[in-house]
Amino acid sequence: MVLEIESLQTQIQHILQSKAFRTSEVQRNLLSYLADKSITGTADNLKEYSVGLDVFGKPASYDPRQESTVRMHVGRLRQKLAEYYRTEGVDDPVVVDLPKGGFKITFEPRPVVVVPEAPPAEPVIVVQSHYRLEIALGTALLIAILCASYFGVRLWRVERAPQLQAAGWTPELQQLWEPILTPNRPLLICMSTPASGMTGLGTANGAFLLGQFLGERKKDIQLTPTEQLSMPEIAMGNVVFLGTSAGSRQIRAVPEDRQLVLGPDGIRNLNPRQGEPALLTDRNPADPTDTAESYALVSHFPGLNGNGELLYFSGNKIPAVMGAVQFFTDPVSARTLVAKMKGPGGALPHFYQVVLKVRSMDDMPIDIAYIFHRDLTSVVTH
Repeated sequence: MVLEIESLQTQIQHILQSKAFRTSEVQRNLLSYLADKSITGTADNLKEYSVGLDVFGKPASYDPRQESTVRMHVGRLRQKLAEYYRTEGVDDPVVVDLPKGGFKITFEPRPVVVVPEAPPAEPVIVVQSHYRLEIALGTALLIAILCASYFGVRLWRVERAPQLQAAGWTPELQQLWEPILTPNRPLLICMSTPASGMTGLGTANGAFLLGQFLGERKKDIQLTPTEQLSMPEIAMGNVVFLGTSAGSRQIRAVPEDRQLVLGPDGIRNLNPRQGEPALLTDRNPADPTDTAESYALVSHFPGLNGNGELLYFSGNKIPAVMGAVQFFTDPVSARTLVAKMKGPGGALPHFYQVVLKVRSMDDMPIDIAYIFHRDLTSVVTH
């Protein structure tokens, strides 16, 4: 089937006006440019250098070997197109794609799927107030997030176990996670909700990654949103908390000795040491092609009445929380972290706080770096 140029242009405009692209001017410009070149048949000659000049306004001295702006945004465009066709564009007649290895947009007609005709059903009329409908939709969204994370863990256990065993459990990861994986205590992964300042999507992504990482090491893992966490659960189990605890009175009720505190603009250093800032401030990009910087605070405290473990992955931005989880589950990063945190005798502190700096683009972490940490072991045990 040959697609008409007008239908290709119409499909591109439909995508540009979608929710997936509406908030990203850079991605809209890039898609428009590549689509125009592809439709007119000139995309085969496109080079990274020319895309940098035409779309991102780079100077003539721009060197793609030294700067990855174009590559990062092209990779993100592929992700956004896939996201669009999983959601809003699931029924679109034309499928737009950007294959790896070039800058040429492809257009393919969606295959026609013949669905057997079902017998007519009796109509059901549901009368529901607008307010109750909003509550139902919000509840359904939260349940969907939890279910996706839970069944993702289950599926991962079955399909990825051989890869896990091959990759191994490094000594550094063992040191970081052994206290949390206490055999006689259940493990709760608790996600902050939108009402407590962190979007459900960001914390659900972190929870899913933790489920993948810990699924073969701990069998009794439970996923729970903030408002459903109870004091008995905190007392009986170990808790990994993702997001900000501002909306959880149960978490805030557990006494903690904090040297570092998450504030609305970044991380406050209550007792700065020489060369350390008193405030590490999150920074939004001044230019759409630039990266954002946010800080993550990872805190390991004793649980309620000194029993059990509380591990926080907190931050004001989605990339901060996601980046912190990635850093603590990656073998190479764990090796760096343990080397930085070891005391003079070579032991890792049991209780601590760690500050990480996360560079991100379009809410995706692209670089995560250790900044400094505090050893709280001697403080909380006296």
